[in-house]
Amino acid sequence: MLVAAAVCPCPPLLVPEVAAGAAPELDRAREACADALGVLAAARPGRLVVVGPAERDGGRYAQGARGSFRGFGVDLDVRLGQGEAEQETPEGELPASLAVAAWLLDRAERSVPVEGVAVAEPLAAERCISLGRDIAGAAERVALLVMGDASACRTLKAPGYLDARAAGFDAAVARALAAVDIAALKALDAGLAGELLVSGRAPWQVLAGAAEETDLSGALLYDDAPYGVGYLVATWS
Repeated sequence: MLVAAAVCPCPPLLVPEVAAGAAPELDRAREACADALGVLAAARPGRLVVVGPAERDGGRYAQGARGSFRGFGVDLDVRLGQGEAEQETPEGELPASLAVAAWLLDRAERSVPVEGVAVAEPLAAERCISLGRDIAGAAERVALLVMGDASACRTLKAPGYLDARAAGFDAAVARALAAVDIAALKALDAGLAGELLVSGRAPWQVLAGAAEETDLSGALLYDDAPYGVGYLVATWS
């Protein structure tokens, strides 16, 4: 059963070594992520599952799975949780979203078993929701760390240029996360999310499936669009 969830953005720029001179611009986002992970720890889960977007669907990453930021020009390695991997991961290195999660977790208070799940950004809503149900039912007390960005089309200098629909889409997601509006998350338009370069749609719908039989309260800790990309931090507990 899902007992708590934290929603965080997943740009590699959250890692100061990657952001370099621009690191201070995301200090508030990093602080919000740290607060969100504190909420997960306070829920005392028996298992923590990290869900993040990736190019391929279905990748499962055991505790201790390795990732790195070498692809972003930084000689920095991370592991998902403490210790060596419990088993070899056929999928290889952590995708970028889970590597960012591993970096966040390394700076947070946690001592529970952790695993990572990668979901392809185009994955259909029904499959995301079903996956969430499976994750929530796998243990008595499950917490989710849900990684993903909102639209990358918020300004003229955004990666996807300016799209007039982006701000409204992101605002609707922010309201849904703050209110634990499971129905609104389930109803997110995958096609529109793809056009707006939203990486978090599939992970958010996994969260919606996991939270179906719960009575959780939500809080929105951060909502901004530095670099023209929507970043949201929220907690459900």
